[in-house]
Amino acid sequence: MEPVRLDRDQLEVLYRQLGPVGADKVVNHALEELAALLAQVPVDYRSGKLEQAASGAKALAAVAQQVGMTTLARVARDASCLAKGHDGAALGAVVARLERIGDRSLVAVWDLADLSL
Repeated sequence: MEPVRLDRDQLEVLYRQLGPVGADKVVNHALEELAALLAQVPVDYRSGKLEQAASGAKALAAVAQQVGMTTLARVARDASCLAKGHDGAALGAVVARLERIGDRSLVAVWDLADLSL
């Protein structure tokens, strides 16, 4: 199992800038958006909608970075790049990795946010 990395400092910045209530809203919204994108990107990939998969993975990377999910952001950027290319085997492997890392990252950020930064 590959560990997920979270940038706790990024979350602390959000909590300092927005306060606990504002940061909780941002994190919860980000988690909802990430969950939706994590569900849609593999569907787009499997149905051959590679432009949509690339766009969704790019959006996923941006949101993940915003809340300190560094591993997820990196894997999503890889998926976005590969979806624009012609290496189907590599893209399939990265999409599978995105699903694994995504699930664990959501849980990790949720748990960390619950610690009341």
